[in-house]
Amino acid sequence: MEKIYVFGHRKPDTDSVSAAISYAYLKKQLGFDAEPRILSAINKETKYAIDYFKVSEPEYLNDVKLQLKDINYHKGYYLNQNKSIYDSYLYMLNAGLTGVPIVDDEGEFKGIVTIKDLAHIFIDANLETIETSYDNLLNVLKAEVINRVDNEIIGSILAASYRSTTFINTVKLSSKDILIVGDRHSVIEYAIKSKVKMIILSGHADIKDEHIELAKENGVNIIRSSYDTYHIAKFVSLSNYIKTIKKNTKDAVYFDENSFVDDILDVNKKLRHTNYPVIESKTGKCLGLLKITDLDSKNPKKVILVDHNEEKQSAVGLDEAEILEIVDHHNLSSLSTASPINFRNMAVGSSNTIIYQLYKEKNIAIPKKIAGMMLSGIMSDTLILKSPTTTDLDRKTAEELAIIADVNYEEYGLNLIKAGTSLDGMSYEDVLYNDFKLYTVDDKTLGIGQFFTTNFEEIKKDMDSYLNILDKEAEANNYSLIALYITDIIKNGSYLLYNRKGVDIIRMAYDREIEQGEYLQDCVSRKKNVVPLIMSSFEK
Repeated sequence: MEKIYVFGHRKPDTDSVSAAISYAYLKKQLGFDAEPRILSAINKETKYAIDYFKVSEPEYLNDVKLQLKDINYHKGYYLNQNKSIYDSYLYMLNAGLTGVPIVDDEGEFKGIVTIKDLAHIFIDANLETIETSYDNLLNVLKAEVINRVDNEIIGSILAASYRSTTFINTVKLSSKDILIVGDRHSVIEYAIKSKVKMIILSGHADIKDEHIELAKENGVNIIRSSYDTYHIAKFVSLSNYIKTIKKNTKDAVYFDENSFVDDILDVNKKLRHTNYPVIESKTGKCLGLLKITDLDSKNPKKVILVDHNEEKQSAVGLDEAEILEIVDHHNLSSLSTASPINFRNMAVGSSNTIIYQLYKEKNIAIPKKIAGMMLSGIMSDTLILKSPTTTDLDRKTAEELAIIADVNYEEYGLNLIKAGTSLDGMSYEDVLYNDFKLYTVDDKTLGIGQFFTTNFEEIKKDMDSYLNILDKEAEANNYSLIALYITDIIKNGSYLLYNRKGVDIIRMAYDREIEQGEYLQDCVSRKKNVVPLIMSSFEK
């Protein structure tokens, strides 16, 4: 079963995180392998809710970009470096590959061999030396065991092509020689007495029992092949270890499973290779082979979006993921999907209000801690049911969840909101991005942050510093407008700060001059009191 990531928007607030936790739990109860995730650090308010109800904080998700591990590459396709060149060729031929990674006995990557490398061997084979195993020689030469002394055979190849007497008189043999010979008993005896490394008998040649006994005494390896001397001389070099021709690891281009597909494509534009080994970078172990054509066969990450449906608010690489569902209570964006999905969008004050309805529809029991997190999301997004976005369904849902969570929702909600208003340890950027969302109109982007407080004076005394941060962030990110609404939960209104170059947009939105830090009564909902006004000014 494939994993499904459930997450809210990029700058998570309590409703967003709670929705991810509660909806992932619901999907798990329905048999899906769903896990909640966050796209950046949670704020103090959300931390209070998580700690209060003893819920595990969701893990961080950096992006949902397509990675090599999401591709159906050739997993498990590699060869031990002690395989023969001949076996390697057959392996590639049968697997339809033009290259294969080479590993040691522990599976660690040691290099790669391509069909082009083998072609050079077939054409320009070095018939003089052999570095292989006894078993490789048996396999490649279709030979049988006559006398086995060594498991590894290293030496120089020569064939007894002269008359026997000429050969014995003119060719000096040593323990490093591997002799190809037919049933020429005198040459065989001479070779055994010279203690050659190996004798390869050709054409089913006979060998005397006394010579076999002598070979045992002198430690001489003997095999017998059905091939004639010509074919043995032609094939014997193919018994060499594949590691004798592999490219060194340092020269090979390979990828980790966590590599991004777009990075792989960038590299391939320059190199134009057909095959790339896939390596586990921590251990150096080879996992398989990527054929560049494998990139057409992919399994994108499966995701469910909660509390947003705007691509710029979502995870990096969303266009490379497969969106399965969206649960949201905001206006619709231009986000599109390749196929139809379940999209639950309702005009309510919190995403968790919608998720609560889904629990009821599926008849799934809600544990106390999940109910507590859902209630936290509703209390946060509706400002304890006082926001103009609050509906009767939000109120009814909050009352029912409070019973399950065993809390007084008004008392708990006030403590929750207060927990998020402390400026202790927060930088100006932290305040701005505490609860921040991006919106787009045509080619223009605006960012709107909201911070709850009970004492605006703490922020007012540093107003110039906040304005400088707004200017800096707008310039760095090419935002047409970036605004920060500091909402006083007691007075039920907000103080507005905005980047200095955004003055015309703010003037157009409110149809009048707005001073920096001006108080706007009854402006508490970004969704109802802010976004519609500013979006309309953008459209103008």
